[in-house]
Amino acid sequence: MMEKNIIGWQKQKDKLNIQGNIEKAIEAITGENIDLIGSGRTDRGVHSLGQVANFKTNSNLPIEKFPIAINTKLKKSIRILSAEEVSEEFHSRLTCKKKTYRYIINNSKYGTAIYRNLETNIPVKLDIKKMQEAIKYFEGEHDFKAFKASGTSSKSSVRTIYKAEVIKKTSDRIWIEITGNGFLYNMVRIISGTLVEVGIGKIKPEDIPGIIESKQREKAGKTLPPQGLYLVKVEYE
Repeated sequence: MMEKNIIGWQKQKDKLNIQGNIEKAIEAITGENIDLIGSGRTDRGVHSLGQVANFKTNSNLPIEKFPIAINTKLKKSIRILSAEEVSEEFHSRLTCKKKTYRYIINNSKYGTAIYRNLETNIPVKLDIKKMQEAIKYFEGEHDFKAFKASGTSSKSSVRTIYKAEVIKKTSDRIWIEITGNGFLYNMVRIISGTLVEVGIGKIKPEDIPGIIESKQREKAGKTLPPQGLYLVKVEYE
């Protein structure tokens, strides 16, 4: 999880970030100035349950000791959960096969103070069944140009979604969970915003294919806030 004053994953000069913090922690342990490569960026406010990153080291520290050692040098808002040796060819971003993101919506009238930075409150009651119907249209290979933020650097906006679900976890909480071979900038947050508009009746489930085919950003829903978004899992097989 990220503390409020951390700007996100990517290293930036004179700004608190996750990549830079972990690199400094590794340097303190190994004495090496390493380059940490993440599987992707997470923006300020976004959370990661399963980020993967790799680096090269000549350290003799046993691999199973790395998480414990690095964690002693990190802010408590950043935790290393495990470490393993990989081949020289491994690249956490380029060899990634699948990623799973989750967006958490608190659908209660007033939201919650305790979890305000861990979910997004939508006080209008959402129609779960319509959202579940709509999300299935995103599965498969599509050009997701209508669901990317302006300024996205990716040359192609074609992506494959392997699995997409809307899950009612509790009476007040809804999970939007999407697994794909890659995601455009803000893509999950825009898809989630579009599904919210389906849930409140502004967009019909059967309108989704037309929105995808239009490739027009203005036809999709709003970009939901970053606090509800989680990188859940990164897969390499």
